[in-house]
Amino acid sequence: MHSAVVRAFLRKCRLPVAVACLMGVHPVQAADTLGFVVTTWNTAIYESRFMDECPEGLNPGNDEFWWRGLNKDDRGRLTQNGMVTQIERQGYALVRGPKGENVCQTPEAVTDTPLLTVEGPGAYGVNLDGTQDGRATAKSCAHQKFEGVDGTPAVDNQMYRLLGCTYGWRNYGHIEMNANGQRKTNGLGMILIEVTGVDDARNDNDVKVTFYRSIDQFVLDSAANVLPFGTYRIDVVNGVARYGSTVKGKIANGVLTTEPADVRLPFYGNYTLLDQNIRNLSLKLEIAADGAHAKGMISGYYDVDQLWDYLSGLGFAATAQYSCPALHEAAYRLADGYPDPKTGKCTALSSSFLINTVAAFIDHPSNEKVANAR
Repeated sequence: MHSAVVRAFLRKCRLPVAVACLMGVHPVQAADTLGFVVTTWNTAIYESRFMDECPEGLNPGNDEFWWRGLNKDDRGRLTQNGMVTQIERQGYALVRGPKGENVCQTPEAVTDTPLLTVEGPGAYGVNLDGTQDGRATAKSCAHQKFEGVDGTPAVDNQMYRLLGCTYGWRNYGHIEMNANGQRKTNGLGMILIEVTGVDDARNDNDVKVTFYRSIDQFVLDSAANVLPFGTYRIDVVNGVARYGSTVKGKIANGVLTTEPADVRLPFYGNYTLLDQNIRNLSLKLEIAADGAHAKGMISGYYDVDQLWDYLSGLGFAATAQYSCPALHEAAYRLADGYPDPKTGKCTALSSSFLINTVAAFIDHPSNEKVANAR
């Protein structure tokens, strides 16, 4: 191998895994530590074969509401008889308020037909409120329960009810495919999961799980697949980890689960950086026998204001994929977690997210301190 290529390869792999990379073998992580980098993050949308969960079909978007509101002559003129693409006409579709308001920035400016929401009985998720019937509690508002796709009773997932009948969040929908693709190419908003205090990687009833943000991009093979056992440095400012929420967990037969806790996670997608503050978060991660991959689900309560900050700024995706006014109204109406003490209205949506990960070495600077630890 040419010396310049070798040097570039070593820099990419980063010691201590460079030698293993060159030899084509998987290095073994430290006996007391497991690390993972999240490769995909998707809202947990259960899709039946014939879309029974959406009996009235999928939702129209801002673009359709705009052109359906035009008379025939204006429609032909502004779309050049259908030759102007949705992206090119986004400016018209977004500023369709009666006084030219941007309907994603001011969703109350117009009233669209109500959002079509999920009606099917099944969903991904967990029981977050502790009830079997979805009645109101001190930490939740009354809502309809789902049955878990794995048979778990009384599952809470109002985020799925909200987004499940909107194309952009369904399988191969633009919104989440674009977000996952951007993270793969630019390395922003990447989540690291570190498990420490591990005595047995397949069974251990007392481990600690910490969530960090990576400052390195994914290590990819020639087919753009994320390679396991790359090394990723955590995001540190003045010696303090920018992220570092820590929770208790256990491993049983290769499945890592955590106790519920409030956790702050990084996020990047569709040109937007976010802090994801997820309350009562729990993680279930199924670790492959070879330790190189793991997949699982994160569940918890997702703040509605936080969600809307993201959805209202998606630009061209919002134009074609959903009605901002209808989605805004439904998001606050369907919220089922953490009632506001003054209004009694809930401020968060029960949610679940499906994740894929690969094993990773997590690099800590020697003077690092953990911020936001529980």
